[in-house]
Amino acid sequence: MKSTNASGASVKADADRLADFVLFTQRSCILNLSAQLNKGNVSFPQFFLLTYLSSEESLTMSDIAKKMGHSTAAATGLVDRLEKLGYVERVHAAEDRRKILVRITHKGVQLVSKMRAEIASDLADILANLDEDEAETVEHTKRAIRSRSIG
Repeated sequence: MKSTNASGASVKADADRLADFVLFTQRSCILNLSAQLNKGNVSFPQFFLLTYLSSEESLTMSDIAKKMGHSTAAATGLVDRLEKLGYVERVHAAEDRRKILVRITHKGVQLVSKMRAEIASDLADILANLDEDEAETVEHTKRAIRSRSIG
């Protein structure tokens, strides 16, 4: 692999290899994720909402709409379906009972945890089978991401 401060062509080549890696791993993970989610009758947008909720105590409908890039009405539809499946619940805010919050249930947390473990397992299998150049590109990318998130 070329040095990290090499020419734009080198960066472009690294970016192209990384794009191929991302597309391959995404396809692999999405296929497995899709099969698992279908068992629980959960769509990708519903699952993405569950992952947001798993990292928050609760969210309002407008927060959900913003995070999902949907209208409030569409967010309400997602929440309705997830609530019927037992993955989320609506609760009244303590400071204002008129305000409705959505939070993930234990069943929802279990689904997100299971899917995260499946994705991690898929990624571990993929990473274990990288050739030397691919592994170097992934390591270079991890270092670049870490340096930007710390700095």
